[in-house]
Amino acid sequence: MDRDFLIDLFADFGPVAIRRMFSGFGISADGTNFALALRGGLYLRADDQTIPRFEAEGSKPFQYQTRARTVTVNSYWQLPERLYDDPEQLTEWARAALSAAQRAALRKPKPRKGAKQSTNAPKKITAAKKPRKSAMKKKRSSSPG
Repeated sequence: MDRDFLIDLFADFGPVAIRRMFSGFGISADGTNFALALRGGLYLRADDQTIPRFEAEGSKPFQYQTRARTVTVNSYWQLPERLYDDPEQLTEWARAALSAAQRAALRKPKPRKGAKQSTNAPKKITAAKKPRKSAMKKKRSSSPG
């Protein structure tokens, strides 16, 4: 799937922002990501209210393989094939996915008032320095004994 295909696919839904994400694209509206185009599939955001609808269509959640296991991402489910040819129904499903994404954003904990906002800058990790062996020998030899 390329950017132009996705823009056409969501034309009836309304304006969407499409940006590179992982090996595909993230699709958002009003600043909220509600769909992923990855590995040749289109996945919509889902939650407890919308997952039964995906299950009824025989859709599966997004999965990827690591060296050790298969990871299932239950918050994104594959768009049923029939919706690629039904812009009206696709728009309805996309609106439901946007609503699911907005509900998920509301559930995220808000930062405490006065708490320092985190940045995306990596934190510097430092280890406590161990005294050198030569310094430890000097301490031992200079101590009264």
